[in-house]
Amino acid sequence: MIRRYGERVDPAMQYTPRPGAYVILQRGHDLLLTIQDGVAPELQLPGGGIDAGEHTLPALHREVMEETGWRMDRPRRLGAFKRFVFMPEYDLWAEKICTVYWSRPTLRMGPPLEDGHHAIWVPMVEAPALLSNEGDAAFVASLL
Repeated sequence: MIRRYGERVDPAMQYTPRPGAYVILQRGHDLLLTIQDGVAPELQLPGGGIDAGEHTLPALHREVMEETGWRMDRPRRLGAFKRFVFMPEYDLWAEKICTVYWSRPTLRMGPPLEDGHHAIWVPMVEAPALLSNEGDAAFVASLL
């Protein structure tokens, strides 16, 4: 069974499964996170949805490049969690199945490629309190 974080499941709502891959990018005592712009900007682990026909690790490498502008070393899987959320950019109620990895950033290629994302370094000990979702925060806290 995969642990659930965040909002309660609404039994009247129909959720679409949305698998995704996310990564804790650690350099020394700092983490590379992404700020996603919006009505309420969110500090998140880099990562995102796995497109149809895409494999998990190539999707993770793509998302890290898009959201941070960095390449990373080979990621190691830590675990997974679920979130049930509304995704306004897709007009979709989603059952997000979030697989979390750990890796090290290796090379900055430039600024984030995806509009509305900004890469930021945060002390690892401060990250759990700053991250926008409980699942991301729990995985970072488990490494402290």
